[in-house]
Amino acid sequence: MVEKTITNSLSWVIGGAQGSGVDSAANIFSRACAGGGLHVFGKREYYSNIKGEHSYFTVRVSEKPVHSHIDEINMLVSFDAETVFRHFEDVTEGGAIIYDPENAEILIDEVPTIDDQAAARIKKTLQDAGFGLKVQDALEHAKKRGITIFSIPFFQILQEFAQKANDPALGKLTRMVNVMALSASMAIMEFDSSVLAGAIRFIFRAKPKVAELNVNAAAHTYSYAKAKFGNTNFRYRLKTRPIDKDMIIVQGNQSSAMGKMVAGCRLQTYYPITPASDDSEFLEANEILDLYDSGKKGSTVVIQTEDEIAAIAMAIGSALTGARTATATSGPGFSLMAEALGWAGINEVPVVISLYQRAGPSTGLPTRHEQGDLMFAINAGHGEFPRIVLASGDIEESFYDTIKVFNFADRYQMPVIHMLDKAIANSVTTCKNFEPGKIALDRGSLVHTVTDADKGIAGNYLRFKLSDNPVSPRVVLGTKDAIFWNTGDEHTEEGHITEDPELRVQMMDKRMDKLELALKEIPDEDKAVSYGSGDVVIISWGSTKGAILDAMDKLAEEDIKVRFVQVRLMSPFPSELVKTMLKDAKKVIDIEMNYTGQLAALIRQNVQRDFDYQIVKYNGRPMSLDEVYNAVKRIVSGKNVPRRQVLKIGT
Repeated sequence: MVEKTITNSLSWVIGGAQGSGVDSAANIFSRACAGGGLHVFGKREYYSNIKGEHSYFTVRVSEKPVHSHIDEINMLVSFDAETVFRHFEDVTEGGAIIYDPENAEILIDEVPTIDDQAAARIKKTLQDAGFGLKVQDALEHAKKRGITIFSIPFFQILQEFAQKANDPALGKLTRMVNVMALSASMAIMEFDSSVLAGAIRFIFRAKPKVAELNVNAAAHTYSYAKAKFGNTNFRYRLKTRPIDKDMIIVQGNQSSAMGKMVAGCRLQTYYPITPASDDSEFLEANEILDLYDSGKKGSTVVIQTEDEIAAIAMAIGSALTGARTATATSGPGFSLMAEALGWAGINEVPVVISLYQRAGPSTGLPTRHEQGDLMFAINAGHGEFPRIVLASGDIEESFYDTIKVFNFADRYQMPVIHMLDKAIANSVTTCKNFEPGKIALDRGSLVHTVTDADKGIAGNYLRFKLSDNPVSPRVVLGTKDAIFWNTGDEHTEEGHITEDPELRVQMMDKRMDKLELALKEIPDEDKAVSYGSGDVVIISWGSTKGAILDAMDKLAEEDIKVRFVQVRLMSPFPSELVKTMLKDAKKVIDIEMNYTGQLAALIRQNVQRDFDYQIVKYNGRPMSLDEVYNAVKRIVSGKNVPRRQVLKIGT
């Protein structure tokens, strides 16, 4: 019996040793699908190891926009033994596994990069089913569950390709095996080979010779797979569709960086740390850029400093000169920035910190995902000083939010922490084309010419002038006739050190009043957003957004209506708006990627509302559509549902 063909709906996974080109292959696959008019969402998982440990990339493909990954695998592309062992259980009935027969006899104990805990789980699965512990046994187990196995001798094909090209040296270029494996999967699914070739050329566009080698190797493998498996009734197909000209494919580590270019960021400092470094590296690769709608060139200076203390100190110094400035880091680096953050706070310096969260504490899981830094971002630093904390929910949002945080920093003259995370940074998605002119740049109260009215009795500029407006007119360092002082101590209007108790109260009130002003002026859509309808309300923040939205669509197909409140502005907290959004809720479900439910604590503190249920995950892997869907459906059903559900899926 021939199974029903499934076209343009697929979960595709490729895996291999870190450094073997898994990312390149996945990016080619994603770009090829997007180039074929399809929507994609992809996520990258990797160990904190430069080379050798297991890395894999999941790409979900659909004819409709998708915002998250799913747990099941329909097509597993492997070219090493570990990928088969790690993922064979997740391949669904009717799915497929591509493997190299040279790996068939490898025992699980012969794969040193599989840790003991994972190896024990895999062994138990195989032994309980009556199988041995070789790759071939894992494949037989999969085959018994209705999975098609495609045996492709990649290294043999590579030798044939070298012989055909009359260049024996090509047979040693094992790096091309990743592209060959991806090409084989495309051939089996009957995807247009010319679109695939275009994607390969784009990914390797900086190296034209390498690009053509890979295009030719992919074409050779495509022909091999087509000839060998052309009559196989594999149910999944990928077909090109008309391209939506308004659609782009973008990686998360690019979107915020592109937002910085548009916002006019002219200096970014950083010390290398996962997953924040990619932001700076993208800016470094595009330091000279075309200024929007001007015909002129601009630039962003990117400086790698000796540590994170230097990174934020340099960023603050640059911001004092009037340049829009940012620094990008992750949790451990942000810890080192806390003291200088307070200096920026007391001196009312507009500086942006891109905080890419990862799993902690300490070094934690350096390359894995978590949302554990919310309270830290809001409270980092000793003493009390204002800061704005804004959390983006997805790649598209992060582009526009990046422009907004620079506007907020300038307008309210304070540090702004833009919260991102590993899940956003290491994802790829199709979305609407970014509109650089959508958000106007706002430099706030920036004075270029100083008059006597701007000066105090001593003739110095009143940088921290006390008035009805807590935001004082700002001049940049070097402005003519504008002498003032910056110090880490409490200060007068001119910036001189003071310990006067009355002036201390006035200055504290001035700085903290800016939070109330910001809360009044920042638009509601930047504070919190409501999706859907219903009296069961999910409340969450950050990158859980995609999985929640996709789960809501799936629940709606079963006539289960839920509403989602995405909180975006974390400091100052929009208490009244969130209270209004929750007032008619019969059940409130908190969903977060941390242990304690940090947003839930903020809601209790600011809205005096507790949660009926909580769904959390903290194993380092992002939430999937399936996990959120199943957990919410259990709650809606109301049958023996624990108040707190901990999600644990992830390889």
